[in-house]
Amino acid sequence: MVQDDQSMEMESEFPDDTTIPVASMVESIVGCKWSVRILQLCAEGHNRPGMVLRACPGLSAKVMNERWRKMIRFGIMRRRVFGLKPPVEVEYQLTPFGRRFLKILDEVRKLQEAVDVGDISEASRSPKMAKSSGRNTSPKNKKRTSASGSS
Repeated sequence: MVQDDQSMEMESEFPDDTTIPVASMVESIVGCKWSVRILQLCAEGHNRPGMVLRACPGLSAKVMNERWRKMIRFGIMRRRVFGLKPPVEVEYQLTPFGRRFLKILDEVRKLQEAVDVGDISEASRSPKMAKSSGRNTSPKNKKRTSASGSS
């Protein structure tokens, strides 16, 4: 028998069961290196606790379960239990919202790769850097010309 486990839905971090702002979710998930890694592994098909622990040296079962509980509370993951008597099998799956959430993390990864290979230069990331380097690229300061070519 397969059942979605509702017991993992614990207390909300936000009072009165209000909708959790996506920005808060991103901050909470991205702020923890293990959450990001667990999400990546689940997207790659590592959806059993033992598989995730083997793939993440240094990750404890306690932290892994805390991270999964938070992602379940946010609606990013779903916990499924197979069987009625111990030992039961447990799987974690991304929800449709979780797959969309992963797109945010994928964009962050792509941005980091672009920075790493130099596609995004230091000057283009910071407007202050361009001004301090003596270059003035503001369109206001460009010489204006008329349609006939004279000034």
